[in-house]
Amino acid sequence: MSAEPLQIEVPPRVPAAPASNASDLVTIIRTSFELVEPKADELAKHFYAVLFARAPETRDLFPANMEIQRSRLLRALVHVVQMVDRPAELTPFLQQLGRDHRKFGVIARHYNAVGAALLSAIEHFAGPAWTPAVAGAWTEAYGIVSGAMRTAAEAEHGPASWLGRVLAHRRLSWDVAMVQVQTGQPIPYRAGQYLSVETPRRPRLWRYLSPANAPREDGVIEFHVRAVEGGWVSRAIVAHTQRGDTWRIGPPMGRMAVNRKSGRNLLMVVGGTGMAPIKAVLEDMSRFGENPRTEVFLGGRNFTDLYDLGSLRQLSYTNPWLNVVPVVEDDDSGSGAEKGTLAEVVTRYGAWADHDVLVCGSPAMIRATVSRMLVAGTPLDQIRYDPFTMD
Repeated sequence: MSAEPLQIEVPPRVPAAPASNASDLVTIIRTSFELVEPKADELAKHFYAVLFARAPETRDLFPANMEIQRSRLLRALVHVVQMVDRPAELTPFLQQLGRDHRKFGVIARHYNAVGAALLSAIEHFAGPAWTPAVAGAWTEAYGIVSGAMRTAAEAEHGPASWLGRVLAHRRLSWDVAMVQVQTGQPIPYRAGQYLSVETPRRPRLWRYLSPANAPREDGVIEFHVRAVEGGWVSRAIVAHTQRGDTWRIGPPMGRMAVNRKSGRNLLMVVGGTGMAPIKAVLEDMSRFGENPRTEVFLGGRNFTDLYDLGSLRQLSYTNPWLNVVPVVEDDDSGSGAEKGTLAEVVTRYGAWADHDVLVCGSPAMIRATVSRMLVAGTPLDQIRYDPFTMD
């Protein structure tokens, strides 16, 4: 791809006026997005209709059923809007996204078509609120977003994706399966990152999964997958994956990692299959002679949801720096687990202001836990979580 400046086709009825400063840009973007967010489904449909009209070849990049894809567009938009005033965090995310999009065969003109479709959709649903200042802010913001993505994609010379063969498939509980996949060459991910996968039973429907093991020289990756209600990909993986299946796997993404230079102890708050990336991080930590004191709160609705508690406890027996606390919301089995939601139990122990915090689980669990910890006094810049670890 060439590196020429991105040209976005702004709807001609309202000429764009540039924002005077970064603060104005952030305010305009967030305020205007609040107006259109209640119409998110219609906005996403409009966006894809315009995109496919301007660049018909992009339709082949998406699955036949667009319902899931439309929800992912909204999640990506919300994430960017939330981080628009935090460029130090947003830029690495966009760079990862740009490298990840290489697997689709995205080219320069597609970015222009996406920009035009996005501005068209927001203008349509903003109505009279679509002023020259709003048009200018969104034009500028999309230029920043697409510029970061394209620059990262053009600078990447590694594979756009990897092929892997399923070695094993085993149920860990009634709705959770473990799948081991071996790639021809190791994927250069870090413990705690996540990968996008495409399976033969759901072509062009990519799902984000987190490896449950630290990188291995033999290229074997273990995934934990929960069959979620309405989850086309997850249900197919849990119920129908077979040994010998070929998966396609995208580049690593995510910022879950241990800051070994901070000098602080660690708190890990884990729900459901959020266990996978945390398990990979702990496995990686166990390779070091010394580690910060680490508290892991592992939560579920009931004790059976803690499907891999045994392996974490086993790890704690051989690593004195690690302590594991099971948490259940509703359990009468006398398991000895803490009772309540993860957000309730973790903040019951204090503010954790002197800890680095990793939070991993469903989006709802992450929101509830992070919000409650902030109220309790945990510094935001010491909390790490990823937005797309779960579908």
